[in-house]
Amino acid sequence: MMALTGLFLAALVAATLIPAQSEAVLSGLILAGGHPVSLLLVVATAGNVLGAAINWALGRFLIRYAGRRWFPVSGVALGRATGWYRRWGHWSLLGAWLPIVGDPLTLAAGVLREPLWRFLVIVTAAKGGRYAVLAWAVLRVQASV
Repeated sequence: MMALTGLFLAALVAATLIPAQSEAVLSGLILAGGHPVSLLLVVATAGNVLGAAINWALGRFLIRYAGRRWFPVSGVALGRATGWYRRWGHWSLLGAWLPIVGDPLTLAAGVLREPLWRFLVIVTAAKGGRYAVLAWAVLRVQASV
């Protein structure tokens, strides 16, 4: 249970604007073999989507504090993400898993008032897909060793 909690928390933090890595935790747990891969994927995806939803809520409800020292996104990063979001619309959330731009995209979705239901559907598909590809690659490498 500790391993699953650790994975959930690592995935949650990694999806917020705090720099962190959850892929290493997921890969290590897959290689350890103590849990079904499908369970690990569900836990990692749930944590990562919850972290993205925190970003959405920050954008939706706390954007008025942008520019303050404690606000977790610079004006430049927020402007870049908002521009990308305006250009591609809700489909830009398929890039929510990308390093550097993914987290500000989820914040921009909140700023631009993306409906939460659509946000959750697209972000879950993107983040779950990323973890599934990672799990496949880890299992493939493990099988070849």
